[in-house]
Amino acid sequence: MNYIKQTLVLLFVISAYSGFAQSGSYDKLGMQAMMRGDYKGAVAQLAKADTKTPNSPNVLKMLGYSYFQCGDFENSIETYSRLIILKPSDYSAYYYRGKARQNVANDPKESLNQMRENFYLSAIKDFTKAIEINGEEDTQLLQNRGLAYKDYAIYKSYKIKKKAEKEACIALFNNSISDFQKVLVVQPLRKDIISLIDYVKAQISSLR
Repeated sequence: MNYIKQTLVLLFVISAYSGFAQSGSYDKLGMQAMMRGDYKGAVAQLAKADTKTPNSPNVLKMLGYSYFQCGDFENSIETYSRLIILKPSDYSAYYYRGKARQNVANDPKESLNQMRENFYLSAIKDFTKAIEINGEEDTQLLQNRGLAYKDYAIYKSYKIKKKAEKEACIALFNNSISDFQKVLVVQPLRKDIISLIDYVKAQISSLR
């Protein structure tokens, strides 16, 4: 398990631990599986905990994250949506739901799905809400919204038939650049972000 994932899991455990006193052992087994990086095992245990103790924010947060790590994005979206109803100020729920929605939109299997555009728009909306809650100093949120704008613009660029559609596509690319530039204000040495800006600018040039 890499350092970032391990840190996230530890944060989940710390925030959830206080709620375990009134919960069953499935919660603890799920937590232990997460600590091992066994997200399939975590899903199995946390799903049981969710059945036993419905609408527990602690369980839903860990279950949504475990679904996400397993690549089960649809169940992750559904679980985080339930968590958001209970804790509408939890920015991480919007962040991971946004990432899950973006992953669904980018899945080649979704290429002919008419819902694909809705997933992109919903992902951008989720990242925007997370930024509203946690602030623009969070470069991870800005970076992911910038990527969502970029991916959505590329998707839209394949369907351009009118001048207005081209202009709308360029506007999306510019939104992407804006978010990436905000990341550079905080982290000016990010070569990956600089490369992304160059890539997006090239995409804009190809449309003109």
